[in-house]
Amino acid sequence: MKKIYLLLIFIGFFSLFFSTGVQAQSSFNTADQEEKIQVFPNPVSGDILNITSKSGKSITCRVFNVLGKTVLYKVITTEKLNISALPPGVYVLRMKIGDFTTAKKLVRQ
Repeated sequence: MKKIYLLLIFIGFFSLFFSTGVQAQSSFNTADQEEKIQVFPNPVSGDILNITSKSGKSITCRVFNVLGKTVLYKVITTEKLNISALPPGVYVLRMKIGDFTTAKKLVRQ
C-alpha cells in the first residue's frame, strides 16, 4: 500500500517539474493597449465622465456596482458619459472598442 502512495507522489512531482506552463488568455488590456482609453476625472464629483480614445470609434460602456449588477449601459460616440443616475459609490466601468475591452475602477462622490 505504501508503494502505491509513493508511486503516486512520485508521478505528481514528476508531472509538476516536467510539465509545460499553461497560460490563460484574456481579452482585457495589456500595458500598451491600456493607453487607448483614458477616463477622467476619477473620482467624479459631477454628472459627466470624460472618456477619450485614440481610435475615435464608438465606445460601449457598462457600469457595474460592487455586487456585479449592471447599473448603466450606454454606447457613446462623443467623449462624455452622463452618470447622473448613479448614486455616490464605487463602480467598475467596462469599456469596449471593437475587439478591445478594458475595465477600470470608477468612484462617484
